[in-house]
Amino acid sequence: METATTIKIPTRHEYKHRISQLEALVLSRRLGKVLRHDANVGTDGRYLVTSLYFDSPFDEAMQAKIAGISYREKFRIRYYGQKAGFIKLEKKYKKRDLGAKDSVRLEAFDVQRIIAGDFTFLKESKEMLKREFYLHLVAGYRPKVIIRYEREAFTYPHGNVRITIDTKISSSFDTKNFLGDARFYMIEADPILEVKYDRFLPDNIRLLVNINQKSIAYSKYVKGRTS
Repeated sequence: METATTIKIPTRHEYKHRISQLEALVLSRRLGKVLRHDANVGTDGRYLVTSLYFDSPFDEAMQAKIAGISYREKFRIRYYGQKAGFIKLEKKYKKRDLGAKDSVRLEAFDVQRIIAGDFTFLKESKEMLKREFYLHLVAGYRPKVIIRYEREAFTYPHGNVRITIDTKISSSFDTKNFLGDARFYMIEADPILEVKYDRFLPDNIRLLVNINQKSIAYSKYVKGRTS
């Protein structure tokens, strides 16, 4: 079995801003007149995101974020919508305001096995990300918190721009019910705006977003663990 972990150099710009409910409403209407909603998920670009985050026994991913470590990694399992029909294992890489992500499909039955502590089947997977995740689970990585929120997503082809507005950000420590009826608690009253792009952000999109305040170092995972 291949034991090396992947190290990816993040190249995608990612900026987050805390905005008001009114700003979110105005921005949604403004962007909707020019940009397309993400057609891959949801209805009219709006959908529910539910993520199960994993961390080491010493909470290394959380502590790295709190300490402001430049290069960081974390694992999560995520599904979209009310039901877990499309599930992904993701590894997120961050270096300052740059990001990258690897992902692979998971079946609901396999997710339940992982949550229950039965993850040896990942060892022989043909997909490297699953094998790497297995190594982290062997090292003691376990589910820590579930984060759920509503997202509205817009896309723009030039610069591969993706703009999202996240609201009703909630968390649950009932990790065993990740695919079931876990009970959630609101942890963030304000919407979070995320602006992502590759090499450049077109001027017309920059004017549309029109955010004056500086970006924030915000992590839904950390917020969910510490609220």
